[in-house]
Amino acid sequence: MKETMLRVGVISSTHGVRGEVKVYPTTDDVNRFRDLKTVVLDTGKELIPLEVQGVKFFKNMVILKFKGYDNINDIEKYKGKDLLVTRENAVELEEGENFIVDLIGLTVVTDEGETLGTLVDVMKTGANDVYVVETADGREVLLPVISQCVLDVKLDEGTVLVHIMLGLLD
Repeated sequence: MKETMLRVGVISSTHGVRGEVKVYPTTDDVNRFRDLKTVVLDTGKELIPLEVQGVKFFKNMVILKFKGYDNINDIEKYKGKDLLVTRENAVELEEGENFIVDLIGLTVVTDEGETLGTLVDVMKTGANDVYVVETADGREVLLPVISQCVLDVKLDEGTVLVHIMLGLLD
């Protein structure tokens, strides 16, 4: 089942005393915050819609100001909480791109018809992503997301078709 909400960041700390927060972005495109009008705060107990009033950037962080949160005491309690967007407000994906949340749990099958395991994580390495696959016997297999290795992703079928390159399982 597809997640209806996607995480775009995590509130890491307050910024100043006027209700601004520093957000660690969990999205590939940090500039997406410039166009963000609303986010949903996941407190762990409830989902609170927030209107974005201001966006600034500082080093690797995004500084957000939410309408109605005007001092540090209003927002401090949300440190460490996720900021989400609905799929409708998510960035548009290019051909062949998927949201990581949609990949987790897919069955990984080799081009020889064998089930390798379950995709449990996606590592961002800079050069290319790496799929972390857990085999039935609990081993972890790392597969580079390159065209020679990952042949096809079929979200509707819940599968990833891969070619096991020489040395990958050693």
